[in-house]
Amino acid sequence: MAKARPGKRDVDSYTIRGTNKVVKAGDCVLMRPSEHNCAPYVGLVEKIEPDNRNNVRVKVRWYYRPEEAVGGRRQFHGAKELFLSDHYDIQSAHTIEGKCIVHTFKNYTRLENVGPEDYYCRFEYKPASGTFLPDRVAVYCKCEMPYNPDDLMIQCEECRDWYHPACVELTIEQAKQLDHFVCSDHDEDMKKPHKSPLANGKAEPKRQKK
Repeated sequence: MAKARPGKRDVDSYTIRGTNKVVKAGDCVLMRPSEHNCAPYVGLVEKIEPDNRNNVRVKVRWYYRPEEAVGGRRQFHGAKELFLSDHYDIQSAHTIEGKCIVHTFKNYTRLENVGPEDYYCRFEYKPASGTFLPDRVAVYCKCEMPYNPDDLMIQCEECRDWYHPACVELTIEQAKQLDHFVCSDHDEDMKKPHKSPLANGKAEPKRQKK
């Protein structure tokens, strides 16, 4: 159900069918995909308006998933990563299935728990040219990969760089038991396994809320 502002064709809000969730311009929404068994589309609502038949439409700016972009999904792309594109569309509001939150990358990494509605974006994407902004980000570890918040990393106490356990010949369980870690460039003998739970110097993978 939509509420129109007097004297204007734009609509203040739209209530998602079968729910009490209200969508307004600036919200991120999940939209029904064109094919079954596909993940919902994610869009940023720019405007809500009625058409000539008084049906409610939304202008959305699409988010792309890594597998939908040039180059596909790569090792450093998190499961909840999206790219904000310059691709706009007008869609029926009836295709909106739910609301979601697309966090900045920094805010996402600060979440203690990640829910089904939580996503993040650190790149803008131009589908026509296949280019990204920014075109480079900080890289870590021997593998020189950008940070994937789904992966555990450990920090060297000397150089302060972050490493994937596998890149320093450790298993995930061994990395979780480390009380201290110094990378091989400084002192291989400084690795000290410890039976205590995770201490400082660990970048935890995000826990998914059921």
